[in-house]
Amino acid sequence: MQENTSNKVISINTEENRFSRFELIRWWDQKRLSNAKILVIGAGALGNEIIKNLALLGIGNIIVVDFDKIEPSNLSRSVLFRERDRGRFKAEVAAERARDLYPDLKIKPLCINAVADLGLGVYDWADVILGGLDNREARLSINRNSFAVGKTWIDGAIEVLSGVARVFSPDGPCYECTMGEVDWKILQTRKSCTLLSRSEMLSGKTPTTPTIASLIASIQCQEALKILHGMESINGKGFIYDGINFYHDLIAYKRKEECYSHESYLPLIKIDNSASNTTLEEALNIIKKDLGDEAELELREEVITGFSCGNCFSTEEFHASVGKVTETDSICPKCKKPRFPILTHRFDGSEDFQNKTLADLGIPYFDVVIGHCGEKRNYYLLNGDRDSILDGVDK
Repeated sequence: MQENTSNKVISINTEENRFSRFELIRWWDQKRLSNAKILVIGAGALGNEIIKNLALLGIGNIIVVDFDKIEPSNLSRSVLFRERDRGRFKAEVAAERARDLYPDLKIKPLCINAVADLGLGVYDWADVILGGLDNREARLSINRNSFAVGKTWIDGAIEVLSGVARVFSPDGPCYECTMGEVDWKILQTRKSCTLLSRSEMLSGKTPTTPTIASLIASIQCQEALKILHGMESINGKGFIYDGINFYHDLIAYKRKEECYSHESYLPLIKIDNSASNTTLEEALNIIKKDLGDEAELELREEVITGFSCGNCFSTEEFHASVGKVTETDSICPKCKKPRFPILTHRFDGSEDFQNKTLADLGIPYFDVVIGHCGEKRNYYLLNGDRDSILDGVDK
C-alpha cells in the first residue's frame, strides 16, 4: 500500500531500514545526507554531541579536527568517551565511536591545531562547517576561513546551563561582525607582548554540563540538516538559551561594512603541488609565471622567520607559523631574555631560505597561497596534498 504525500511516495508496509523513520518526513532526502561532507572542529562536549547526532542522521562524510587528548573531566560531559580512553586523542576516539553508531560512515580524524595546521582546502571540501569550540581565536579563524571559500558555518558556545547556536553564511553578518571591544580585549590577552601564545592561557577551562551541550549541539545539527536540504536556516541569527531562568530568544546580528572576514578567495586555482615538496622558490616561479616578475607570494597568516634579541643583539633563523610558537620558545638561548619574533606574510624571491619547503615555513598541508601583483591576486590551492588529507572520506 502506498500513500501519495505532496510529491513524495511513502511506502507504509515495507521492511524498515536504518533510516525508515526519517524517510517518513516529506522533505527528507537520505541520499543527500549520505553524500554530505561535514567539517566538525572541536571534539569536546559539544563536538561529541554534534558527531553523535551526525552519525545517527546518516551523514556520509565527516572530518573532525581536535588536537587535545582526553582527560578525566571529559568523561562526565562527552558521550563518546570511556574511562579506558584517557590520554588518547579526542578526534580519534570520537571517530571510532561514530563508526560504531553508523558503520557506513566515512570519518577522518585530524589531530591538529585548527588555527595553525588546518589547510583551507578542508574548508573548501566541506558542505557545512560546525564549530564546537571554547575560545574566540579559533572561532575567528573558522569564520575567516569559511567565508574565504564561500561556506556556511554553525557556531556553538556553552557555559554552565546556558548556550548559543548561530549560523553564519557569506551573504550575511559573520562572527567577527558580532565581536565587540570586550571580545577583542579577551582575544588579546591570549597573546604576549611579542604576539606569541601564552602557554598559561591555552589551558583555560570553561564550566559546562552535558545537558546544555546536548541542547546546543542539537540546534546546530538541525540547522545543518536544513541547510543541506536547501531550507531556510537562522542565517545571521543566534538562538540564545538561558537554562537557569528557562529563557530563550532568537537575536539578529548586523553586518559591519568594514569587516575583514568577508574577503573571498574564490575562484581557487588548483595546482598539483604539496606543501611538503614545494620550495618557496618553486612556488614563486609559478606565481611569477602567471602574474609577472614583480609578483610576490602572500600567505593567509603571518609566519615567523626568525628571532631577534634586543638584549644581546643576537639573531636566529627560525621557521614556524605564529600559532605553533609559544612565549617560552622566544627565550634567547644565550642571555635567557625574551626575544622578538621576525614576522612576515610576503615573499618576493630575495630571501636566503628559498630552498625551504612551504611546510618548513609553517604553511599547512592542503592550504592556499596567494599570488599578489598590484591589484591582481590569484589564490592557489595546494592540491597535491588532497589525497593524503582527505584519505578515508569522499574527495
